[in-house]
Amino acid sequence: MQTVWLNGRCLPMNEAHISPLDRGFLFADAVYEVVPVYAGRPFLFAEHMARLTRSLAAIGMSMPMSPEQFASAMQELVTRNGGGDLYIYLHVSRGADVIRNHAATPGLKPTVFMMTSPLAALDPRIPDQGVAAITTDDQRWHRCDIKSTALLPNILAKTRAVDAGATEAILIADGWLREGSSSSVLIVTAGVIKAPPYGPEILPGTTRDLLCRLAEAAGIPVTIAPVSVQELHAADEVLLGFATRGVLPVTRLDDHAVGSGRPGPVWRQLFEAFERQKPTDAHIASASP
Repeated sequence: MQTVWLNGRCLPMNEAHISPLDRGFLFADAVYEVVPVYAGRPFLFAEHMARLTRSLAAIGMSMPMSPEQFASAMQELVTRNGGGDLYIYLHVSRGADVIRNHAATPGLKPTVFMMTSPLAALDPRIPDQGVAAITTDDQRWHRCDIKSTALLPNILAKTRAVDAGATEAILIADGWLREGSSSSVLIVTAGVIKAPPYGPEILPGTTRDLLCRLAEAAGIPVTIAPVSVQELHAADEVLLGFATRGVLPVTRLDDHAVGSGRPGPVWRQLFEAFERQKPTDAHIASASP
C-alpha cells in the first residue's frame, strides 16, 4: 500500500481522508505542485517552492509550512515509497469549512496532501520519432499563472489530444501560442528558441526556465516574445517542457510534419543537457564525504 502524507502524518493511502466540506474538494479552492524526484532527490526544489509561494499568495494564502519542513516531509515520503525516480504531487487547499459557502470562513486550517507516483521511462521511440500534438482553443480562466487545481479545461484539452492519438494539446488564444495542457511550449526557428512571455495567461514553468538557462549556456539564442500560431506551424522544431518528462520534441502538429518530421538538433542538445542536470546515484555518491 502506497504511503501518503496528509496534514503532518505519513499513513497508508487507504487511511487518508479529508472532509467533504474541504474547499479544495467543493470549489477547487487549492493550488498544487508536481516535483520530480531523481535518485531519491527532489529536482528544482527551490523553484517549485517559489512557485507554490506565489500561487498561494495570489489566492490570499501563506505557506502552511516552511520550505525546510516541506523538504523534510518530502524526503520521508520518498524514503517510505522506495526512493529512486518518481514524482511528488503536493496539494494545498484552503481547508475544511463548517458549511458550503462561496466566501470562506476566516482562519481555516489548510489541508496539505502529498503523494508519490513513478516517473515513466522515456519511450525509446521518441529520440527517432518524436511525439504528436494538436492545437486547440484555450478555454481556461484569466489567471493561468496560478497553479490552481481547477483543471477542467486542461483535462478536456488533453482528452482531445489523446483521442486524436497525440501526446499534448497546445493551447491557442486569439491566434497566439499560450502553452500546453500540461506543459510549456517553445519553438525553434533558424536555430533560435522563442517562448511567449509570462503573464496571467501562462504558468511560469520550472522546466521551461531550466531549458532556457541550458540553451543560453550552450550558446543557443533565446528570445522571449509573443509567438503567433503561424510561427508555431512554421517552426523548425517545437519543444514541450514537462516537470515529469523533461523535454519532448513535437514532430507532428495537427497531422502535419514539424520541420523535417524528426527530432531536431536543438532538442537533442537540450535533452542531453537536461539529462546531465538530473541527480543520479553516481552523482550523489561522488558528492558524499
